[in-house]
Amino acid sequence: MKYTQLTLQKRYQISALQKARYNQKEIARELLVHPSTISRELRRNRDSFRGYNPELAQIQSSKKHKEKFKRQSITKRVEKYIRTKLKEDWSPEQISGRMKLDTGIYVVHETIYRYIYDNKANGGKLYTSLRHKNKKYHKRSNDYKARGTIIDRVMIDKRPKIVEEKSRIGDLEIDTVIGKNHVGALVTVVDRKSKFAIIKNVPSKEARIVAQALIEMIQPIKAITHTITSDNGKEFAYHKEIAAALDADFYFANPYHSWERGLNEHTNGLIRQYLPKKSGFTNVSKDEIIMIQNRLNHRPRKALGYKTPYEVFFSEMSKKLAS
Repeated sequence: MKYTQLTLQKRYQISALQKARYNQKEIARELLVHPSTISRELRRNRDSFRGYNPELAQIQSSKKHKEKFKRQSITKRVEKYIRTKLKEDWSPEQISGRMKLDTGIYVVHETIYRYIYDNKANGGKLYTSLRHKNKKYHKRSNDYKARGTIIDRVMIDKRPKIVEEKSRIGDLEIDTVIGKNHVGALVTVVDRKSKFAIIKNVPSKEARIVAQALIEMIQPIKAITHTITSDNGKEFAYHKEIAAALDADFYFANPYHSWERGLNEHTNGLIRQYLPKKSGFTNVSKDEIIMIQNRLNHRPRKALGYKTPYEVFFSEMSKKLAS
């Protein structure tokens, strides 16, 4: 009979059986465990006043279990998992969090970083999969100066407070990512609760083209869409047509307040991992855009408990449509 991890319930049984004057072999027989399991349990978890203490035993066991997680080394199985997920553009923190969900093995992300840089020191290329390349952040606030005034805007101050809570799907942030020499653009849509992203390549950011793209992108999820929030770019001049077509409320963030659309800004930064700022969009295929979209949507997020945007969005959507 192999070693069995004892639960708190079984520890209470041990205590009760011991008080009923059962010997160690009889207790082991009752619990269907090896006698050595009972012997170790009683030897390790006594105090001078009460004898065997089931509550103390459980605390000690939990502590050892956590310490075991902390000491987890990079085994062949862990190494394979790390390398596979790095190829899918996951960060060490995402790998660490999701690994625990997928395999029950916990390796802190600092250990994964050390593994990557040890690999680099030995001539390996794993570090090239890391997302951030120490690039400086470029503030977009000055860009607003070149943008015109949009008629009949409803500002974010009027947006329902529930949107801030991120307690439901269907509250969307939208934006555009501009190609090299301002030729071509990507239209991006991100759900605030789930982080689920939709991306579409368009020939220009002319307002009519962007409006049509947004309607096509959001139409499949129109039934669960509540609000849309954008910046003050002139490409969103047809906001009233978009709102009417999708039966949703359209809001504009305040100028110079990029944090009011922080999720979309972050998502655009993730897209730039695949299409750097000097990239032209005219030759980017639909399949490439779908690949980028899938990479982002199937990447676990710390804010989602290391679930993926895809998992959260469609789980919530199925619940909403069933109700």
